[in-house]
Amino acid sequence: MFVRGSRKPRKYLGGTGPPVGYHGAFPTGNGMAKTEKSKAEAGGYRLVASNRKASYRYLLGETFEGGLVLQGTEVKSLRMGRVSIAEAFGRVRADEVWLVNADIPSYENAGYAKHESVRPRKILLHAREIRKVVVGLEQKGHTLVPLALYFNERGIAKVKIALARGKGRSDRREDVKKREHDRDIHTELARRARGKE
Repeated sequence: MFVRGSRKPRKYLGGTGPPVGYHGAFPTGNGMAKTEKSKAEAGGYRLVASNRKASYRYLLGETFEGGLVLQGTEVKSLRMGRVSIAEAFGRVRADEVWLVNADIPSYENAGYAKHESVRPRKILLHAREIRKVVVGLEQKGHTLVPLALYFNERGIAKVKIALARGKGRSDRREDVKKREHDRDIHTELARRARGKE
């Protein structure tokens, strides 16, 4: 193994540690650095982006988890946390599910291999899940909404999508009333708990 910029091979002292003179995250067998691996093991996954307005705008139905077909520079941008899925949605074309309008800005150190920031990206789902999505989208007013984009415990980029139906004004008003009612109950319980102490 050669160090970039020199012709001298790295010297290993044995064991699984980094080579002598190497100051950085030592890659493990799956291509992730030890620091990233420990983060993934601690939480199970690393959240990159979430669509917080999805539950406000839509009534969420069945959810699906699928991998994304990405280019190398897109993965590097994701690892840096640079992505927006607020305006993204799912679409079915030729029995394949695609993530449309997800914005992954280009990686600064990409050199010649830059990618388009907004382009359709294929979501990898099982055939039975694709059939469920197609049947769900045939219903009037239903759409496919991304909820979260994250790296799983193996460091693979995944997207969580849901079949959803747009909320009307009355649905939103009911949600606001329910939230206010829950808040009032919580504050009353807290006030009573303080009074007993």
